[in-house]
Amino acid sequence: MNLQSLVAAELAEPVDPRVAAMAGAIAARYPTAARSVLFYGSCLREANLDGLMLDFYLIVSNYTDAFGNGWFAFANRLLPPNVFPFEHDGLIAKYAVLSEADFTRLASSATRNVSVWARFAQPSRLAWTADATAREASAAAVSLAAPALLTATRPMVADRVSIDRLWEEAFALTYGAELRAERKGRAGSVVDADPDRYRRFTLPALAAAGIDAAIEGREVAFARPLAAGERRAGARLWARRRREGKALTLARLAKATTTYAGGIDYLAWKINRHAGAAIEIRPWQRRWPILGAIALLPRLLAKGAVK
Repeated sequence: MNLQSLVAAELAEPVDPRVAAMAGAIAARYPTAARSVLFYGSCLREANLDGLMLDFYLIVSNYTDAFGNGWFAFANRLLPPNVFPFEHDGLIAKYAVLSEADFTRLASSATRNVSVWARFAQPSRLAWTADATAREASAAAVSLAAPALLTATRPMVADRVSIDRLWEEAFALTYGAELRAERKGRAGSVVDADPDRYRRFTLPALAAAGIDAAIEGREVAFARPLAAGERRAGARLWARRRREGKALTLARLAKATTTYAGGIDYLAWKINRHAGAAIEIRPWQRRWPILGAIALLPRLLAKGAVK
């Protein structure tokens, strides 16, 4: 089965009825713009959703249709995505907004930034869709993510590597290219949650990336060994991704203080949940959230809560 068929089948797998209802409610906020709603992230693997924050991407036709001509449309074009909190039927969530064009671009090797292709190389579900055309467009965009990830990862792994190790190294590299509040070993836990899925996706994703390889037992054997110069170039590119990615994360956090209600409290919640920290937000940080987030950063770095 080719990669797009695997992705389409995975996206079509059913979700919890409450997830589907929430996705429909998110789409209903944007009746003339909503094209699809994708459910992704750690909650995808959870049976009990109470008390968790669900993660969605809302894909829209364009930002003007979604927001009109004001600040939100400009901010989403300038520094995608915009992120918003949402509550429905006792569940809480956040959803990120991307246009169909931006989703396709950011899910692919056309961008150095890892944030979209790293997430959609992992399992996701199409929780709501406007029509068959939107469904096909979403599957086509998501199908770009795993090839982008493995293309970027290839210079950083041996010419022969275990399947699990290939994906673990890939996700570890992407976590290092953002300011992430994740415990050590998070990349391994992502793969361990569904190792058979990653084994099924490996050869089709490599083929879609134009990388010739064979599966021998539980290992990937790449057909062409990489030269030292190719590996050095790959390492330099990852160093650039790390610099740019951390700066972009800070810029998005700053933007979120103008688009995400309670953004600094969400930031603290996420750090405490994923990194095991004990961050408390003071009243002045809520009044001036950009300065508050900046003031948190040195303490978080010193504690190792973000990297």
